[in-house]
Amino acid sequence: MIFQKASSPLRGELTVPGDKSISHRAVMFGALANGTTEVTNFLHGADCLSTIDCFRRLGIEIFDTPERILIHGKGLHGLSAPSEMLDTGNSGTTTRLISGILCGQSFDTTLNGDASIQSRPMLRIMDPLSQMGAQIRSLRGNNCAPLQITGGARLHGIHYNSPVASAQVKSSILLAGLYAEGKTSVTEPNLSRNHTELMLRGFGADVRSEGTTAVITPEPELVGMKISVPGDISSAAYFIAAGLMVPGSELLIRNVGINPTRDGILRVVKDMGADITILNEAIAGGEPVADLLVRYSSLHGVEIGGAIIPTLIDELPMIAVLACLAEGTTVIRDAAELKVKESNRIDVVVNHLKAMGARIEATDDGMIIEGGTPLHGAVIDSHLDHRIAMSFAIGALAADGETEILGADCVKISYPEFYDTCRMLLK
Repeated sequence: MIFQKASSPLRGELTVPGDKSISHRAVMFGALANGTTEVTNFLHGADCLSTIDCFRRLGIEIFDTPERILIHGKGLHGLSAPSEMLDTGNSGTTTRLISGILCGQSFDTTLNGDASIQSRPMLRIMDPLSQMGAQIRSLRGNNCAPLQITGGARLHGIHYNSPVASAQVKSSILLAGLYAEGKTSVTEPNLSRNHTELMLRGFGADVRSEGTTAVITPEPELVGMKISVPGDISSAAYFIAAGLMVPGSELLIRNVGINPTRDGILRVVKDMGADITILNEAIAGGEPVADLLVRYSSLHGVEIGGAIIPTLIDELPMIAVLACLAEGTTVIRDAAELKVKESNRIDVVVNHLKAMGARIEATDDGMIIEGGTPLHGAVIDSHLDHRIAMSFAIGALAADGETEILGADCVKISYPEFYDTCRMLLK
């Protein structure tokens, strides 16, 4: 797919798809609840559809329309044995979270996904789940999928000090904790996104948070509820960047989730000098939401690291592109987690930005970017990573000449309408 430099300012109003993390959890927790859960603004991306498919195979009735999703839950012990292996597609969230749930079931299950999932690290959940008494193993012995989970294990609560700040790891353990004897708690080095804690509490679970520690006490029943999914700030990030980098632009992005465990990009670009106004703040389904007014801005480099990293880990490729257009040096550190996403995002971002003329170097846990050098078009291999494809499609709007993105259709994983939105703004 070919992209050109924007020939005029970007102006208009847009909405972005429902939050991917929240959409996954709405289906999972609705399946474990008694009664019906109704979800509006659900993300119909490939990853979330993988979650729906897995729970249908586990015996849950799910009615899916463009307007809403209805999940007819059967309670914590209402899932049934699938007739075949569960396919989680490209979704690390599905794979890791559903593992915690399946460890508490009475039946055996095998999980697998695409080539990317088969290379992503699963020991980070296998170790704590095994400490809880679960029987979970990597069939190829490489601590990756496919995973075999043997049912009937008697789980017990643990306190787990997680070496990484990962909502997927934390959530997997907390979900297993629903089936464990006694309390289960997870302490992280920094607080990761807390959608699991907020939503489980809404369903009736006994979950509490103390600093970077989350604690769950088993409850006999979750109860179905209505969930309105806010717009995904990770999807909004691309148009935040577009509005900031294309001269004369002004964009209003409606109904974006601004959960403090996810809003790191807003804090970083404001530190870079961005003109962003937060409007119409509200609470929807326990999650803070707002409209974002974004205007073209002259940006400068910043240092990004420490506790803020888990709040913007998915946005770092887009931030790196933006930093190339800012004056001065930007340093991204403490972001080694980028190496184990759908691609090694440190190497892919650095190599492709170099091809576009950027002055950028990789480090062990991030990158150093010397901004202010004009970008030019290049051929970009997405590595079938949706974050890479979208980041460089937006970067192309500020690059001279043509940019070709290979494997551009991978955006369907999280934002099926992405290119339609780009075309709308470029008219």
